[in-house]
Amino acid sequence: MFKMTDVSVDDEDYLEDALNEFLNYPREVQEAIEQVVPSNDPLDQPDFNPVDYINSLFPTEQSLSNLDDVVNKMENQIRMIDEDIRSVVRGQTNVGQDGRAALKEAQMVIRHLFTQITEIKCKAEQSEETVREITRDIKQLDCAKRNLTAAITTLHHLHMLVGGVETLKTLTAKRQYGEIVMPLQAIVEVMKHFENYTDIPQIKQLADQVKEIQASLASQITSDFHDAFTGPNSKTFVPNRQLAEACLVISILDPKVKKDLLKWFVNIQLSEYGILFRESEDNSWLDKLDKRYAWFKKHLLQCEDKFGAMFPPNWNVSERITVEFCNITKSELAKIMGKRKNEIDVKLLLFAIQKTTAFESLLSKRFSGVTFNEDSVNASAQQPNMNTISEQFEMDSSNDTNDESEKKSTGKPTISSPFNGIISECFQPYLYIYIDSLDRNLFELMDRFIVEGKADLNKGLGVPGTSVGVLRSCADLFIFYKKCLVQCTQLSNGNPMLALATTFQKYLREYAFKVLQNNLPKLGSVTNSLTTSVTNITRDLRDLSTAAGLIQNFLKEGDSTRFNKQEQARICCILTTAEYCLDTTQQLEKTLKEKIDPSLSENIKLSQEQDIFHSVISNCIHLLVQDLEMACEPALTAMTKTQWQSVETVGDQSPYVCAITGHLKTTVPVIRDNLASSRKYFTQFCIKFANSFIPKFIQSIYKCKPLSTAGAEQLLLDTHMLKTVLLGLPLIGSQITRDAPPSFTKVVIKGMTRAEMILKVVMNHTEPDTAFIDQFLKLLPESDIQEFQKVLDMKGLKTTDKSHLVNMFRQRQPASANAQPVLVSPKHDTSNMKKLNTLIKKNF
Repeated sequence: MFKMTDVSVDDEDYLEDALNEFLNYPREVQEAIEQVVPSNDPLDQPDFNPVDYINSLFPTEQSLSNLDDVVNKMENQIRMIDEDIRSVVRGQTNVGQDGRAALKEAQMVIRHLFTQITEIKCKAEQSEETVREITRDIKQLDCAKRNLTAAITTLHHLHMLVGGVETLKTLTAKRQYGEIVMPLQAIVEVMKHFENYTDIPQIKQLADQVKEIQASLASQITSDFHDAFTGPNSKTFVPNRQLAEACLVISILDPKVKKDLLKWFVNIQLSEYGILFRESEDNSWLDKLDKRYAWFKKHLLQCEDKFGAMFPPNWNVSERITVEFCNITKSELAKIMGKRKNEIDVKLLLFAIQKTTAFESLLSKRFSGVTFNEDSVNASAQQPNMNTISEQFEMDSSNDTNDESEKKSTGKPTISSPFNGIISECFQPYLYIYIDSLDRNLFELMDRFIVEGKADLNKGLGVPGTSVGVLRSCADLFIFYKKCLVQCTQLSNGNPMLALATTFQKYLREYAFKVLQNNLPKLGSVTNSLTTSVTNITRDLRDLSTAAGLIQNFLKEGDSTRFNKQEQARICCILTTAEYCLDTTQQLEKTLKEKIDPSLSENIKLSQEQDIFHSVISNCIHLLVQDLEMACEPALTAMTKTQWQSVETVGDQSPYVCAITGHLKTTVPVIRDNLASSRKYFTQFCIKFANSFIPKFIQSIYKCKPLSTAGAEQLLLDTHMLKTVLLGLPLIGSQITRDAPPSFTKVVIKGMTRAEMILKVVMNHTEPDTAFIDQFLKLLPESDIQEFQKVLDMKGLKTTDKSHLVNMFRQRQPASANAQPVLVSPKHDTSNMKKLNTLIKKNF
């Protein structure tokens, strides 16, 4: 074994070189070593660099004074490592010998275990052979027993078959059907055991005899029934025990015999119905439909009383008669309605559907519908489409409420009966009459709504203490819609309901246009009056030396151009009504999608109608904003015409601020009170007014030129006062103290702060030039060169001075020439009005 102590000095040098060459481990091995023996020592790192390590120990010449200490430390560490290696190597001296001894011992144990397993296997084979010898005779005996039992059983069955055939022949000839049932059923069961022995002549002969007996019984019993019901003595026939026992025999025979017999019997029972209600009779038309159902109920009860005990209960004779009656009725009604469809009106149609669905509901409670799933049922009696007719037709929704309460009380969903719609499905092609009737009713209702809407909008609106709500006609319209929807749900959830939804859409658009949009105050006369007033005031301005008379003249003429309180209340009433219509239309769309057949739900879309009501709301807000803007317009014009250059002292707020504040105080509370139920739209009104008025105010500030220092200070004071008024605009004139909506406050602060910054820039001195431009860019960072020129115009600088400052501004901000102003005066967007008119023209 290699020992570290046996290595010479030369060998140590060689070993060191070898270690340096071979101890560069792969990256995976190095990572594994670091996980087992983590170390932060630089000497243990795989990318160790001696030069860098020495430089880190001795970064400066002064640090070389510690060289001896470092060397001693390294030598101690080397000695410790050598001792550890030497101890490990010595500890591994006897490892190989111990391993070989352990391996030899394990091999001995394995040999011993193998010997034991071999012995166990031999003993198991001997035991298996012994058991096989013991059970060999038992298996032979079991096989013989099974064969003997099968032979005895077959002989017994053969004896039963031979004796049963002879007995059946005798009983059949004597028509002793009660005694035939048991042996016939036994023979039928026995014949199943001989299906594999039909190649034996004797067995085949017996099988043929059994088939002949069954055919003879079928023909004989059928003949007995025909003689009893259609023979000479049929009128005096009384059900007897012999035919009842014959029915039990029929149940054992071929199912086709039972099917043919029941079909014949059902036709016999309904033969009178075909005569009494044939197409040429007066009772055949829809107005006498209840007589059909009354006759059938009476006839079915008589049939059950007379023949109920003769037929087995599992034949369900009453249900079969009922199904055939329903199929005949459906076919006859479809035929006669096709010929006389011009005579069908909505009242007659609803009467027929009501009587039919009530009859179907009665049948659903009386019968289980088990015959619909049997092969013996006539193909014409297949279950109809249950998605077309509801369980019971009622003119109101009381039954729907009862059904829902029944579901909740029982905790189980109601299962649709196959009798639902079995007759009333024939009315499906004629439900367009019902939809057309609703269309005519809605047309008349809309004319009434137009008249009532004008009366309601002119009655009591604008009167102090009178609150504005939703128009009565709006609630009436949706109540009528609800009744129609409930009624149509009971009739059909297919294409008729889709047609109903189209009708709803049509009159929602008509209501939005004829009742709401057409009753909004017109803007033409107001705009013309305002234009005339501004023209007159501009002309009079040349002769005025002060602004006081100008402002009074503006206010005096401006009052006549505004909406009065009644017109403002009218707009608010239309807005709240449109909001109610919008919300209810969304619910209507959801309900229609739930009620209609799932395959048609994607065709229900009321988004266009919702957009129309959105447009009406936007138009109302636009009119209110424009009205208030028109009221403030003369004051802004008076502000621009004031001689600000001649202002020498700063006083209280200017008259135009008082005028604007006065208009706000008289207008906003009225709108706020009238929109008490539509707070979000009142907030929108405030925001839109701020977004429109503040840019106009800023443009008016730019027109106030030139400005003296005192004039600029006065304008700044007015701006601050106006900013305070605007921040409290939503609650102006209100006794309630609360914060304005943050969205509105943000708009006002941003816009009015910009106006203040403009005036502060104007108040600054232009010298030095650099400081003035720096101040402009600091206070108005988003401005461009056009606004810079406007500020210079307000200061009243000479042309040369302005040109010099503009050139310096271009040098400081060369890209600003292409920038767009942040706040401009928006033009009133009439896209909503155009959109509404386009939709109305498209649909009407």
